[in-house]
Amino acid sequence: MSRPMAGDLRGRALGRVGIALLALGFVSSFGVLGYLANGWSLADSAYMVAITISTVGFREVRPVETTALRTHTILLLGFGTVTLTYFVASVLQFVAEGEILRLLGHQRVKRQIEALHGHVIVVGLGRMGSLICSELAEAGVPFVVIDHASERLTHGEASGWLLLIGEATEETVLREAGLERARALVTAIPNDAVNVFITLTAREMAPKVRILARAEQPSTQKKLLQAGADHVVLPASIGAHRAVTILLNPEAVRLSELLTKSTGVPFEMTEVALEEGSGFIGRTLRDLDVGRLTGAMVIAIKKEIGRIDFPPRSDESLSQGDHLILLGRREDLDRFRDIFPLA
Repeated sequence: MSRPMAGDLRGRALGRVGIALLALGFVSSFGVLGYLANGWSLADSAYMVAITISTVGFREVRPVETTALRTHTILLLGFGTVTLTYFVASVLQFVAEGEILRLLGHQRVKRQIEALHGHVIVVGLGRMGSLICSELAEAGVPFVVIDHASERLTHGEASGWLLLIGEATEETVLREAGLERARALVTAIPNDAVNVFITLTAREMAPKVRILARAEQPSTQKKLLQAGADHVVLPASIGAHRAVTILLNPEAVRLSELLTKSTGVPFEMTEVALEEGSGFIGRTLRDLDVGRLTGAMVIAIKKEIGRIDFPPRSDESLSQGDHLILLGRREDLDRFRDIFPLA
């Protein structure tokens, strides 16, 4: 509701500016026509109207001696002063309301961000950042976008995303985005040096937050990991790997696409950490019977010691710190969370 209200306020303010311009034009035309009727030239009439309405007090180009000219000048001075004052006031109000609305909008976004917990922070709203945000929005995951260029935030604002204008290299901006309460931070800026600096800053501020960093050069991957990134994504390497995979193993790619939403089958993968008291500890996959109860499949178990069981053994007891890798439709994964709420 705040967006239409803001639009109405700005529209009314702009309407007042338009009315003031029309009134100023009418009064100016009245003044010029009056002097023309008294035998003045167009240039002299326009000059007299300008100095009279603006009240600058320059010397008249012609003497104002007759009663008709003096009456006309008095009327022009009165109407012109009122109209010009209204015009200036309308312009100032338009500018002031825009600034006030911007501040109110910032406060509204700030309050919404302060209410978030377990959200994702996306830094950079370029091509990669926009795609990440679209995927998060579709999955229903709350997120906040940080970008220093306000013009790039237009699409996000139209989509109802929470946006912050600022430099993510600054601690105040990251804190305002709720980094300490966030689930993860994604740096999607196509600048390796900036991504390294953001990763260092974020890791120092929030040691437990998961950081996914973008890298343009393979040599930057090691630096990002040393800076504190949990995962590093190299878009160029991923694209090259997929291109070669399509060339060498086209059938495998088709099978993979059957498990993605690009073919209309909304299969997804998720990871569930087994915490103390989750109800999984000490039980086996056979005991849990996840597939029959939810429709989702446990395709792997990542053990706390670093081992990955793929495929998982159905008779091995689960331990605290294990991670279940689940595959299924979104409704299956939602059903899993409903049936196993402590997971």
